[in-house]
Amino acid sequence: MNRKKIRKIIACICILAVMVSLVSCDSRKNQKDRTLRVGVVTYTPDDPFINAMTDILKEDLKALEASDMKVIVSVRSGDNSQQEQDEVVEEMIDAGCDVLCVNLVDRTAPSNIIRLARQNNIPVIFFNREPVREDLLQWDKLYYVGCDAAQSGEMQGEIAAEYIKNHPEVDRNQDGKIQYVLLEGEAGHQDAISRTDCSVKTILENGVKLEKLTYQFADWNRAQAENRMSRLISQYGDQIEMLISNNDEMALGAVEAYKNAGYMQSDYPVIFGIDGLDDALEAVRLGTMQGTVYNDREAQARKIALIAVALFRGNDVRVLGLEDERYYMAQYRKVDVNNVDEFLQK
Repeated sequence: MNRKKIRKIIACICILAVMVSLVSCDSRKNQKDRTLRVGVVTYTPDDPFINAMTDILKEDLKALEASDMKVIVSVRSGDNSQQEQDEVVEEMIDAGCDVLCVNLVDRTAPSNIIRLARQNNIPVIFFNREPVREDLLQWDKLYYVGCDAAQSGEMQGEIAAEYIKNHPEVDRNQDGKIQYVLLEGEAGHQDAISRTDCSVKTILENGVKLEKLTYQFADWNRAQAENRMSRLISQYGDQIEMLISNNDEMALGAVEAYKNAGYMQSDYPVIFGIDGLDDALEAVRLGTMQGTVYNDREAQARKIALIAVALFRGNDVRVLGLEDERYYMAQYRKVDVNNVDEFLQK
């Protein structure tokens, strides 16, 4: 072999070595620069439970960062408009989102979000407001994290029935029935319907006779509930022996209404909520509420974070214990004065 050929071979080897080195460096650089961008879109900026859960989710995602993966979380709201939420999702996709976490405004209208996500191959983790099953089955990269609303209603009913049995003075007029008022979340909302039906049904099944005075929709909102209850207090006065609320925010609004109406705490009706908000737990401890049902926001946020990271890394999400490979349902827990300190410490 002459020297000219040898020099050509050596030159080729050197070029190949440089290319391999560059590819290797670029590969290491890409690994180090990998960034998981998570877009979180809530139904409103004004829901304390959703806000608390979102804060925990951000902390959990940050805790899952590693040397080869950074996490950036962007949180926006649909401001109670499904059309606006759809537009926000589109903006997040255009900005380069890797995983979407969506708390739907309208659980029956996820089609635009699913279409946009599917077109761009971006997985969606719906949370708190469960889409219709047929919608969730449209694509294999759609997931849901939440709780069973019926379970929360049943537990609320159990707490209420047990309290009434142990405290016969709840029946102020001693007519053998508990006159009650219902504060419902939204007209036609599945969770509101399930919580209401299951709560009342469970109380009745536990041998407590009921008489419904009225019901009011307060859109899960404390201020609206306070306004509604102020009018009901003027209308029914001491006839109201029990208040059942679809969530804690509305229950706390009722507490404020009684306080503002000049009632002594001992003259409040018994009040039961759902969610286990910090303010509600404190109200249970103080006796202005008699019970709530803890909606495990910590478990749900943790599961969302784990699913998001697994999807980004290309790992098998089935190891995360999902039902039907796409559902995670956290368990509610009953809270009354006997165990409220345990939840306040969380």
